[in-house]
Amino acid sequence: MEKIVVEVGSTCTKVDKYDGENITHINTVTIQFKKNYKENNRLNEDDVKKLIELVNSLDKENIYVCGTSVFRQLEGEEKERFLHLFKDKTGLEFNIISQEDENVLTVKGSTKNVDEALVFVGGGGSTEISYWNNGIKDMKNNKFGVMDIMNLYPDLGEDLASTSLEEVMKYIEERIVVPDVKTDILILSGGGHEYFARNSGVRYETNTLYKDKNEEIMMDIQTRIEDTKKYYTKISLDEIRNRVDDPNWWYATRAMCAFVLVVAKKVGAKYIVPTNISMIYGLI
Repeated sequence: MEKIVVEVGSTCTKVDKYDGENITHINTVTIQFKKNYKENNRLNEDDVKKLIELVNSLDKENIYVCGTSVFRQLEGEEKERFLHLFKDKTGLEFNIISQEDENVLTVKGSTKNVDEALVFVGGGGSTEISYWNNGIKDMKNNKFGVMDIMNLYPDLGEDLASTSLEEVMKYIEERIVVPDVKTDILILSGGGHEYFARNSGVRYETNTLYKDKNEEIMMDIQTRIEDTKKYYTKISLDEIRNRVDDPNWWYATRAMCAFVLVVAKKVGAKYIVPTNISMIYGLI
């Protein structure tokens, strides 16, 4: 039976379809829930309207809608008001997923064919990092993400960054909590990392570490470091935005790249495997 899953994050809302065998990504829509929530200390009415319109445009016979990040902050009357409004306008329940459950589901979907790795799940308002060794052995949940970095360093979203990669990494490194392990493989999950690699100009090669149809590419750590430095100072974001269908998605990608290098450094990763795997892979 076909199932559509709508995963609503702090910045990106992902729509995926499962046909009983394969998961197909349908769409990613940028809705700035976290950014606007931080400005007004409540959900933005236009953001909620955009979400409801998106959901109502889908075939709702078999659809599951879930929210992460900023939706976990909702409490009391505001939470009840939002959940009631969403149900009234769509006829569907809005399921708020805990940070731990989001991480577990994404990690399970990322590690079907690898014995040991660190799994990075980065988002707009949270960052989850887990050590997998034929099971989750350690998990660290951080309640800050790329949008927190963008609030501090908005120039990272401009054509070329004026803040250095080293400064951004230093800020993250002083605050992020990572499992106290050393491992060769860092898997990037949570959505969009493979898409980024294939369209940003960073170099990659076929994944020779293990076989997984959803984890087809990789790069060594030195290549990733060199290309991230170029992505800050030499690769034009405007040029990328002009040739892709979702220019707004690219806004926080430099911040995400800094997170990746910090985590890789802390665990001594030798290889990075960027994927488009998100929570749906564990949900299914």
